[in-house]
Amino acid sequence: MNVDVSPLRRQEILVQAALMLASELPLAALLQRIVELAAEIGGARYAALGVLSSDGEVIREFLTVGVTEAERERIGRGILGALISDARPLRLARIQQDPRSVGFPPDHPPMTSFLGVPIAVRGKVFGNLYLTEKIAAEEFTAEDEDALVKLAAQAGIAIEFTRAQEMLRRLALAEDRERIAKELHDDVIQSLFAEGMALQAALGMVNDPSAITARLESSIEHIDRVIRDLRNYIFALQPGAAADRQLDRSLRDLAGDFASSGMRIDVHTDDLVVSLLAGKTQDIVQFAREAISNAVRHSEAKQVNVSLLASGDAALLEVSDDGIGFDVEHAEGRGHGLANLRARAEALGGEPEIESQPNAGTWVRVRIPL
Repeated sequence: MNVDVSPLRRQEILVQAALMLASELPLAALLQRIVELAAEIGGARYAALGVLSSDGEVIREFLTVGVTEAERERIGRGILGALISDARPLRLARIQQDPRSVGFPPDHPPMTSFLGVPIAVRGKVFGNLYLTEKIAAEEFTAEDEDALVKLAAQAGIAIEFTRAQEMLRRLALAEDRERIAKELHDDVIQSLFAEGMALQAALGMVNDPSAITARLESSIEHIDRVIRDLRNYIFALQPGAAADRQLDRSLRDLAGDFASSGMRIDVHTDDLVVSLLAGKTQDIVQFAREAISNAVRHSEAKQVNVSLLASGDAALLEVSDDGIGFDVEHAEGRGHGLANLRARAEALGGEPEIESQPNAGTWVRVRIPL
């Protein structure tokens, strides 16, 4: 382990953790990796992550770094329990000097310095991150605490997102599984993919602490919003992202979701068309999301335009880009993108029209009856 953790390395670790939030790692593997990153970010010999039970009273899961399974069973819970009852960061030069310490059992690994922070999202505590035995110094620093607080915020999002997914899986047993899976792909997964690309780009910012901090805060806010939308979907049985917003605003918010990809995304709408199609907001937004996502993934474009305008006795929804283009016939049947576009277009009462020219861009359209 590199015990002299530089500010640059701390930023890199936080970016790595944020990237994992946009991945599809199982929760156990994700949390174990967060514990490993916590040990590195604080220069600690030992690290642990305790996940609380649903009532928040006891540690339900306990993941560690630096101790064997047998040693893990002997770890004292005095100071650990203190963070459960008082969910605030706690930094100690010597654990033994804190009155809440209950001492160590025989053969317990030697532990002196201590740093613990709660894992919480919007005030709800899911668990705690703990570090002990600072390797390169006698105690943990304020910089260690600040970095661990940020890492704990990312861990909280991972736990809440996974629990929301578990609720959805249970719901899917009694609901239309194919529809739910499709909505997840079109909304939640695509949003996480877009954020993952933005975080990949953030790796080039690690030399600029203020820029990387802003990027991480934006990513956490975005992923948190995805989780809220997922929870809305679970409880309302419809995607939360557009359930209570007007069509025009939903399209502009959608463009904002992908703005961090580095492409410029402009939206143009006709007020009358928007008012006439308000009842089809969900399908319109998801058609546009799929088309934008395909452009972000494959087009190498700099500019994407989204328009919803009148066209005779119909409305024309178009997503265009100035990218490299592709062979439309060759792309048929490959992946879910075009199939999802076709399904969304049918729900809107039309058929997708896809035109693409080498090095001149791509146009994806659907005509919606008014």
